Amino acid sequence: MEANERKEQRPERAERPERPERPRNERRRRKVCQFCVDKVDSIDYKDTAKLRKYVSDRGKILPRRMTGTCAMHQRQLTEAIKRARHVALLPYVAE
Repeated sequence: MEANERKEQRPERAERPERPERPRNERRRRKVCQFCVDKVDSIDYKDTAKLRKYVSDRGKILPRRMTGTCAMHQRQLTEAIKRARHVALLPYVAE
């Protein structure tokens, strides 16, 4: 009896809003590492214009899945951003 009473007391679930359908047969185009395309050997921490593209509006470093950078350049990019922050070229947090 207790199980039936609990069932009756639960409110009904609210309906979720429908998500827009994505075409199932089309694949998303894979993002390409911009540093590999430009054949960059090392990422300069003083190039703040380029580094800002890889930092969110809150000041966080964007992940590879969002930017499309390869693993090697993501590591170099992280080091460059951290160096630029240390020398006060980039902010640690949003203003």
